[in-house]
Amino acid sequence: MSGHSKWSSIKHKKGAADAKRGKIFTKLVKEIIVAAREGGGDPDMNPRLRLAVSSAKGANMPNSNIERAVKRGTGELDGVHYEHYIYEGYGHNGVAILVETLTDNKQRTVADVRHIFSKYGGNLAENGSVSWIFEQKGLIVIPSLDLDEDEVMMSSLEAGAEDFSQEDEQFLIFTAYEELHNVHSKLEKAGYKIERSELIRIPKNTVNADDVAEKLLRLIDNLEECDDVQKVYSNFEISDEVFARLSEI
Repeated sequence: MSGHSKWSSIKHKKGAADAKRGKIFTKLVKEIIVAAREGGGDPDMNPRLRLAVSSAKGANMPNSNIERAVKRGTGELDGVHYEHYIYEGYGHNGVAILVETLTDNKQRTVADVRHIFSKYGGNLAENGSVSWIFEQKGLIVIPSLDLDEDEVMMSSLEAGAEDFSQEDEQFLIFTAYEELHNVHSKLEKAGYKIERSELIRIPKNTVNADDVAEKLLRLIDNLEECDDVQKVYSNFEISDEVFARLSEI
C-alpha cells in the first residue's frame, strides 16, 4: 500500500494532469452518467450514484453540472452512451498496470491505451494478466485539520473500517468494497467532513521501481491524460530516497 500512497503524494506535489479541474470534472460527469443509467437517478436508492455525487461535490463541481449529468444518465436529457472497460498491462520492471475507462468508442480507447503503453515503455496484456494482483477496497478521505488522530481512528474502526492511516494533512480510511457507503454514512452522521469517498484497487504485492521510477510515472501520467481513462492502478514500490527526489522535481 505504501507504493500507491507515495505515488499519490508525488502526483499531488507535481500538480499532475489529474489535478486539473476540467479533467476531473470530465471523469466525474462520466461516472455520474453511468451510475444513474445503471441504478437510477435517486442517490438514496443508488449507492454508486451516491459515491459519484459525493466525489463531484468534493471536487467543487457545481450542482447544476451534477444535475445535468444525472438527467443524461436517466434519459431525461440526451447524452452520450458510455461503457466501462478495463485494460491490463505491464510497465518497466514488470510492474502491473490496470486501467479503468469509460468510453463511447471502445476501438478508439483501446487504440489510444495501446499507443501510450508502447510509446512510454510498457505493453498491453491480455485480460486477467494483472487484475488478480489488485483487491477492490473503499477509501474515505477526511481532512485532519485539528482532529485527534486516535479519536478519528476509533470512530472509523467502530464504523466498520478495515484500516486507517494519516498522510500529510489527511486521514485515509480503508473499508471492504461492499462496506464503503455504510462506513461513509456513519462517519458523516458522526460529524466528520468527508473530502472524498471512492472505490479503489490496492495491490496485494509490489515491485521495486527505484531505477525506473521517472519513466514509470511518465507512462502512468500519460495514461491518465487520456480522456477516456478514469483511473490507473499500479503495484510499484519506491524507496524513501527516490520518493524525496521525485517530490522535488
